[in-house]
This record gives sequence, structure tokens and C-alpha cells, in this order.
Amino acid sequence: MSKGWGRPFEEPIEVTGRSLATLRDAGEYIAALPKKEHDAAEWRAAMEALLLVVERGGPTMLARIGVVRALNRHYVPELNPKGKEPHWGRRKLKRDQ
Repeated sequence: MSKGWGRPFEEPIEVTGRSLATLRDAGEYIAALPKKEHDAAEWRAAMEALLLVVERGGPTMLARIGVVRALNRHYVPELNPKGKEPHWGRRKLKRDQ
């Protein structure tokens, strides 16, 4: 398995007006972030994942997941208050049908 910053992701990461296609692109994107955002725990974890993949030749999917999680860290999924309706009826046995 090849190592290095030039390795491409299986699928590029689309960021507003930009596409992160390689590990280097993702590293440069993280390095260009404002210091306050760059120091967030999610971005530090993403950078650690990038470094592990680059230095140890791991799967690029690991780094991609780290970057995507950091990009989406402020996303809060909409809560469905109804949720899944519980089924409170009696269980129907085969003999009762």
C-alpha cells in the first residue's frame, strides 16, 4: 500500500466551492482554518487521522471520516418527537390465526 500526502480519497470531499481530493488537500484545508476553529477537538482528531494514514499507510477512508465528522460537527439532526410507535398489542401466535 502506498504512503504519502498525494494519496487520493475514494470519493472527494465537497466543501463550499472546493473539492478535497487528496490527503494533501485535506491537510492544507485544515491548516488554513482560523486558529479558534483549527483548535477544536474534531479538527485535531481529523488531523491525527490524516497523519496516521499518511505515515502508516492506512486506509484513506479513516482520514475521510475524520474530516467529514469535523466538517459536520455543528449539524444537529432534527428530532422526531413521535419516533417509532411502540407495538403494545398481544403477540399473535401461529395457532391463533
